[in-house]
Amino acid sequence: MEGTALLTRAPADTKINQEMGRISQTIKVDGQECWTLFDTGARNTYVIPSVAQVLKTSTTPRAFRTALGGEVKETNTAAILEAEIEGHPITTHALVINDIGSDENGKPIEILFGAPAMQQWGIVPDEERLDLTHYPEEFIEF
Repeated sequence: MEGTALLTRAPADTKINQEMGRISQTIKVDGQECWTLFDTGARNTYVIPSVAQVLKTSTTPRAFRTALGGEVKETNTAAILEAEIEGHPITTHALVINDIGSDENGKPIEILFGAPAMQQWGIVPDEERLDLTHYPEEFIEF
């Protein structure tokens, strides 16, 4: 397989904010399309409660506070996000918060996909698309 085999053109609904290393597009969670912001500046991944309803969730031993969208938000619920990005399955840890905010066009964000999850799954925001050329077919641990 050639190195650019997974470099795909962005879906028609993809929105790009190149200055901030952000791309917004839909991903599938349990067959449901969810508006997702891929943010290279975010340390964590977040989902809203309507997405978390179809995920395995758990209560955390203590509340987590995060500054997001100009507000401090708090949660004590975590989830295992199992989704499909352009046909590629991913699984990652996410925190459940009531409201992530809206993108620059006012569309509500349902999932904020943070930098560690992007690194784990080889996802790179690249101009007008997500570069999935580094998506792992298998994990090799040393």
